[in-house]
Amino acid sequence: MSNTASIISILISLVLGITIALAGSPGSISFNGYPLFAICASIGFFLHWFVFIPSFFYQTEHYFDLTGSISYVAIVLFTFFAVSNLDSRSLLIGVLIIIWAIRLGSFLFLRVKREGKDNRFTVMKTKFWLFLFTWTVGGLWVFITMASGLAALTSAKIVPLGWFALVGVSLWLEGFIIEVVADYQKSKFKSKEENQNKFINQGLWSWSRHPNYFGEITLWFGITIIAFPVLEGWQLVTLISPVFVYILLTKISGIAMLEPRADKKWGEDPEYRLYKETTPALIPMFKHKNQGIKNE
Repeated sequence: MSNTASIISILISLVLGITIALAGSPGSISFNGYPLFAICASIGFFLHWFVFIPSFFYQTEHYFDLTGSISYVAIVLFTFFAVSNLDSRSLLIGVLIIIWAIRLGSFLFLRVKREGKDNRFTVMKTKFWLFLFTWTVGGLWVFITMASGLAALTSAKIVPLGWFALVGVSLWLEGFIIEVVADYQKSKFKSKEENQNKFINQGLWSWSRHPNYFGEITLWFGITIIAFPVLEGWQLVTLISPVFVYILLTKISGIAMLEPRADKKWGEDPEYRLYKETTPALIPMFKHKNQGIKNE
């Protein structure tokens, strides 16, 4: 990506973030005269830009995912501080986001420290504007993925917990467990010397080529369902949250980046071709038996 394209992409990211921040602000409680929703929307961006400076100077990507997780936690804790009368829905959503953020953030940080690098950043970290765009998207990612939950956290409207909360928590638990188990299975697989340069198709990975992403998308749908009863008017725009997660993980990052890499590495392997033909990229499909064990 050229410098011009990177700068334009940064501006587009900011416009998108500002648009959703404005849409979600009606109905938000105020903090020092400003909508709390809009204030929280900016926190993730500023934290990412702050950490970007030393990261570019030292040419490191080690703190990218950790910064994202810290941003989620910081935003939730700030809303807990700013809202004088937290209701049960806000507490529930906030706690679920914090649990997810701490688990995933620590996992990704320890992984990049253990492996020494993240291949996604090999080229981009050497280019100022492209690297800045990536960190800006990190701030946008934090805000939009939690936008529906954040709208509920900052909403002046209070509705008792009911069936929406029950369904949402069930979905969140399902997604969280799938993501945790998938990450554990893949890490354990890659830790074995005999599995180096092999692809995994055992456990959850025998049902989906990317079960961890399926889990993440599912849990954010759960958060959105919990938040839904208190959303009204333009706040409904924040329902884009899980859709954004799906699009980003399947069309822009995640699967869109990993699949071509896997094809290049194992595309000539008949076992991998069979695995790819019989295993969905995202939504798990149960099988009677596994088909082997290899991984990226």
